[in-house]
Amino acid sequence: MTGMLSLDELERLIRDGQIDTVIVAFPDMQGRLMGKRCTGTFFLNGARKETHACNYLLTADMEMEPVPGYAAASWSLGYGDFVLKPDLATLRRVPWLEGTALVLADLEDEQGKALAHAPRNMLKRQLERLAERGWSAFCASELEFYLYEESYEEARRRNYRDLSPAGWYIEDYHIFQTTKEEGLIRAIRNGMQQAGIPVEASKGEWGPGQEEINFEYAGALDMADRHVIYKNGAHEIAHAHGRALTFMAKPSVATAGSSCHIHCSLRETESGRALFHDPAVADGVGPLFRHFLAGQLALAQEYTLLLAPFVNSFKRFQAQSFAPTCITWSWDNRTTGFRAVGHGGSLRVENRIPGADCNPYIAYAAMLAAGLHGIDHELPLEPAHQGNAYESKDVPRVPGTLREAIERLEGSTVLRTAFGDAVIEHYLHAARHEQADFDRTVTDYELRRMFERG
Repeated sequence: MTGMLSLDELERLIRDGQIDTVIVAFPDMQGRLMGKRCTGTFFLNGARKETHACNYLLTADMEMEPVPGYAAASWSLGYGDFVLKPDLATLRRVPWLEGTALVLADLEDEQGKALAHAPRNMLKRQLERLAERGWSAFCASELEFYLYEESYEEARRRNYRDLSPAGWYIEDYHIFQTTKEEGLIRAIRNGMQQAGIPVEASKGEWGPGQEEINFEYAGALDMADRHVIYKNGAHEIAHAHGRALTFMAKPSVATAGSSCHIHCSLRETESGRALFHDPAVADGVGPLFRHFLAGQLALAQEYTLLLAPFVNSFKRFQAQSFAPTCITWSWDNRTTGFRAVGHGGSLRVENRIPGADCNPYIAYAAMLAAGLHGIDHELPLEPAHQGNAYESKDVPRVPGTLREAIERLEGSTVLRTAFGDAVIEHYLHAARHEQADFDRTVTDYELRRMFERG
């Protein structure tokens, strides 16, 4: 694949002076890339096998502050190191950064044991459960973002208020408006393609200045890797163009939020046969598909926190906004939380709950855990929803706040079994800190309403 590198190819490029820097990075709890820039020679001489970083990086909040109270790392434990073990299958060029390659790493403790609460390891554990049955998961993330005329520096100077979207009218599938944005969007598309992340297409989305870039379906781990490299790269490319973009789930009350619809299906690993399709039944929909989707419905309220980890995530769940409010499913109906799409071997589940702020490793892992629960217990699938789900009164609702999502995950015996109590408590602790931090914040809403009139 274009952009991907073998170790021998990297060694040649370093020797020839074409690459001098290798980024060794891992996805943190928020889905950001954290790590080091190594010189090419240092990477070849040692860091290609392992390097180290402070373990506070899996306890830090969005501000990079180490949050107290975690069992995995704390001041009382001295904030020691964990080990970054590069996965050389992810080695690639970063074409938008001069002389640079990147490799993603897995995290281990000093004794060589995989850190269960590391997002990439959480997904790998669920993939191991599938592998025990001879199955593989394939996924695709549909990420949306808002593009602005200002740079990140100017956006910060303005306290992220009164920014100028790249467009001023709804641009969903709109070719002329997206032509105005094509200079940057083309750079992102081509940059990803050259970095070994195959692109299908880009399009305008519902909001003014809102964009979506779609990638080819891939194995779940590969897709999650591509997802985080893309988000980081899109920010870097926008910065290089003097522009800002955001993957916030809901950057403005006046416009639609940004989603990350996740498409997921299962295949037989050895043969590649699609497991959701069954040609022996009249409609071609096999029992594994029905049980897998029933597992999503059964656990959606419990796993929403793993798909929507921030206070802002829940501002997106608004009726008539193309974001779901109801936990039900349909055939090709964008008002429901889950949409069945595709035919034959392309039959798949689209989960519409995650926003663009989700951590893909954790979101994919939660979906697979729920799907396996449905399959193992042969959960029956309720009839497909008909009509406008926003108007439904008798179906379960997507949790409306982070506080409610915390309560749902706290009581989930299924997810505690799938991930382990320690992992669930780790992410509950992160969410409780996020909620507490917001609860003590004085917002613009309060100032506008109360400063003079309160």
